[in-house]
Amino acid sequence: MEDGSVFRGFGFGAAGDGAGEIVFNTAITGYQEVLTDPSYRGQIVTMTAPEIGNVGVNAVDFESARPWCAGFVVRELSPMVSNWRASGSLHSLLADHGVAGISGIDTRAVTRRIRLSGAQRAVITRAVGDPAGAVERARKHPSLEGRDLVREVTAASGYEWNEPVWPRVGTLRKQRTLTKAKAEIVVH
Repeated sequence: MEDGSVFRGFGFGAAGDGAGEIVFNTAITGYQEVLTDPSYRGQIVTMTAPEIGNVGVNAVDFESARPWCAGFVVRELSPMVSNWRASGSLHSLLADHGVAGISGIDTRAVTRRIRLSGAQRAVITRAVGDPAGAVERARKHPSLEGRDLVREVTAASGYEWNEPVWPRVGTLRKQRTLTKAKAEIVVH
């Protein structure tokens, strides 16, 4: 991290390096949605839940066509996928899309550093013999400030979105498409 913090772990996902602004996410579930959320463009996402990857990935839970984050940090990467909907592993998704991941990290300590120091740049690297060089690379990485991220994540052309709406829990209603769904508003 640009503040000089160095965390050592185990690489997964893409074999290359990743650099960006390091952030954290406290969700217990939904790591696939986080990875494919365009709002994380240019950021290294640290998940605070202790184990990530156990449900794998599937075609339904994508928020967009691909992962947008610059890197992914986890405490423990699940050694196996155990979900009937899974069509692949977290490792494979990241490897296929060139996103570097690191596991075995004290994500609580990373989160504390971010909360104390604020936004900062970081690098995930496999060049483990040069921690000072990694810190310097983080410091030299361009800031997200002033970057037109909307332009970077916007689809090149329009497309039709026809994802089905899942039935409500506890009902036997069949799946319906959004075009046929009536609007429902809940006010509390």
